[in-house]
Amino acid sequence: NEVFTLTDGDAAVEDMPELSDGDDDADEDEEQWQWMEEDNQPVTCLFCDRLLSSVPATLQHCTAEHQVNLVDVIRKHTLDDYGYIKMINFIRSTKCDASCLTGLPDAPLPWESEDFLRPVLQDDPLLQTDPEELCGNEGSSGSGCPLPGAGPHNALLQRAQAAEERARRSEEALSRAMDDLHKLKLLAQGLVLNTETSRSGNLGAVAELREDEDEAYFSSYGHYGIHEEMLKDKVRTESYRDFMYRNPEVFRDKVVLDVGCGTGILSMFAARAGAKKVIAVDQSEIIYQAMDIVRSNQLEDKITLIKGRIEDINLPVEKVDIIISEWMGYFLLFESMLDSVLHARDLYLADGGSVYPDLCNISLAAVGDTQKHQDRIAFWDDVYGFNMACMKKAVVPEAVVEVVKGDTLISEPTVIQTIDCNRVCLSELEFASDFCLKITNTTECTAVVGYFDIFFDKGCSNKVMFSTGPQVTKTHWKQTVFLLERPISVQAGEDLKGKITVRKNKKDPRSLLVTFDLRDKKLTYSLQ
Repeated sequence: NEVFTLTDGDAAVEDMPELSDGDDDADEDEEQWQWMEEDNQPVTCLFCDRLLSSVPATLQHCTAEHQVNLVDVIRKHTLDDYGYIKMINFIRSTKCDASCLTGLPDAPLPWESEDFLRPVLQDDPLLQTDPEELCGNEGSSGSGCPLPGAGPHNALLQRAQAAEERARRSEEALSRAMDDLHKLKLLAQGLVLNTETSRSGNLGAVAELREDEDEAYFSSYGHYGIHEEMLKDKVRTESYRDFMYRNPEVFRDKVVLDVGCGTGILSMFAARAGAKKVIAVDQSEIIYQAMDIVRSNQLEDKITLIKGRIEDINLPVEKVDIIISEWMGYFLLFESMLDSVLHARDLYLADGGSVYPDLCNISLAAVGDTQKHQDRIAFWDDVYGFNMACMKKAVVPEAVVEVVKGDTLISEPTVIQTIDCNRVCLSELEFASDFCLKITNTTECTAVVGYFDIFFDKGCSNKVMFSTGPQVTKTHWKQTVFLLERPISVQAGEDLKGKITVRKNKKDPRSLLVTFDLRDKKLTYSLQ
């Protein structure tokens, strides 16, 4: 708000710009539009072909030459923005005489059709004018003409207050419009993301993908860099190795299926652990390198490699004793590769056999990292001197995969889902779960972090597990961070309760949609 300091009444009044409220009735019509910026944009009269210099000049011309005061028409019929736009387009499209506006009934008005929302003239300056401001502040308490005997100070103060009130109402209307626009965007996004596809759904969304639809996913695993990153992840690779080498009794003389074998590292671990036969399957181009790797290590008599999707190929055996796979994605379920493992389990796993890893947990914890929040969210308020705050609505719904510092955790972790890979059904990979985070610090909660734990348990004399949490050695999975648009104040000892819903994006079943219900707010994030 501007603050005006008045030192001399008459001088101050002369120096201040004219505002919308006049000092006497005779000047009322002229002063009602003096608040508008006259940018000399020419305006064609509504009732003749004359070209006027501005909107105020056009309104004055209509009053003087055609005996119709458009402000009076707006007031008489209490036209809102849409009504005003329809009236202008009605007059331009029908080329009606000015006199037809003076005897109109209260309702129905001749321009009520939605057709009159379509502009007749491109960039019509009259359509860019706010009818509420055109009409000034008539009817607003304290915003009309100054009271008799009021000095120039009071008159100026009244005008300033009136202008302030108009600005406040405009800001509120803009804020409501922005909120409505955001809600419509979310609604449209939800409609697109959740549109039912024409698939039958009997085999699951991933199994029903055509090869061309799934090409991008498998192509990403044809690049060598991603395999180097996974192999160099010691937590991941050594856990699989230790599970197999320390439990040879599990693999001795068994037939093993490796789903998504990549370079063949797990297949070779299984062969060395005593497996009788290993069948390694992968659809990506890396399978050709895996064939060379197997031959280089003289394991071609034990390991058979097959290129193709597990859903599309036929194995050279009827049943297998063990299925091994490193199927985990970000937040465990991203990429939906577990769907393929379950497909193989239901089709090929012998009675008494097992999938490994066999148990998985997904956990959540609260994060308090105001600097990270500042860097990611508040950053958009001032980008090299430009306001890009509208970007927050696009940035916040994208889950972030990054390493979270252990000292930024402000709650005890809580497990929200446990998956038994030998028992779980495909439909159970989409779920909703209530959760409760026990807060340990009095601070601001800026995000919720998600991670998973993996267990090699069934039938193992030497059980092996590893975690992808923020308080242990980092892995290539890092953690999944769900940033809050506005931080939440929390107290040590408090239970921060919420609900999480995890579901596949029906338009891209390898990506995830994660929704949090937290403190009466619903926040949906995409992981893609």
